Amino acid sequence: MQQILDAWFVQGMIKATSDAWLKGWDERNGGNLTLRLDEDDIAPYTADFHATPRYIPLSQPMPELAGTPFIVTGSGKFFRNVALETAANIGVVRVDRDGAGYHILWGLEGDALPTSELPAHFLSHCARIRATGGKDRVIMHCHATNLIALTYVLENDTNLITRKLWEGSTECLVVFPDGVGILPWMVPGTDDIGQTTAREMDKHALVLWPFHGVFGSGPTLDEAFGLIDTAEKSAEILVKVLSMGGMKQTISREELAALAARFGVTPLAGALAL
Repeated sequence: MQQILDAWFVQGMIKATSDAWLKGWDERNGGNLTLRLDEDDIAPYTADFHATPRYIPLSQPMPELAGTPFIVTGSGKFFRNVALETAANIGVVRVDRDGAGYHILWGLEGDALPTSELPAHFLSHCARIRATGGKDRVIMHCHATNLIALTYVLENDTNLITRKLWEGSTECLVVFPDGVGILPWMVPGTDDIGQTTAREMDKHALVLWPFHGVFGSGPTLDEAFGLIDTAEKSAEILVKVLSMGGMKQTISREELAALAARFGVTPLAGALAL
């Protein structure tokens, strides 16, 4: 008999949260992660579901996600503990038929709730479904140290930060040619920050929250994690370069254009033009 703890999506969440903790991106209860599933993914595990799933209303309706299951991290939960007490720290939820709320089907034991950033996640899922034709399934939020550090010393402008990250590591333009969106500072855990993030997610797979963290998306847990990891590596290089007095030479506009042509990607025009 199959057990949900052995399911690919549960094991994937364990790995992603453990890796993020080890990277230093998710201190205490920082960070959150959601993965959009299909009914076929969860169908083999209904025997493990709660006998009476709790129903939680959403702060705003999500009709685009009606009937959709997700696996999510819990509110106030530590990423470092997901591998130790999985069912207490993550859970499977399904949005109801009208998108007004969701049922907790499995996990989130002890009356735990999904992440407080669930509205931002759901709105970003809607945006990435539109932007990618449904290919993107993961939204990951974490406190990537060097990306946060850059928001204190660089102008918080999409084109500028994108260009600097492209110059920080050659692979970056290929990995995120659509650039990095950036918000003004906003109070987290609100519908306002969720809606503003989603507007940026319509255009970018990566969105920075200044002085706070980053949102990343992708078709798989590995892709979303790898996207953030690539940007964070470039940010780490930039932090070191800035601490050594700044760039003396860098990748030129012409070289970035040649890189884009070689790998068949279309770079964010405003960032390339700087």
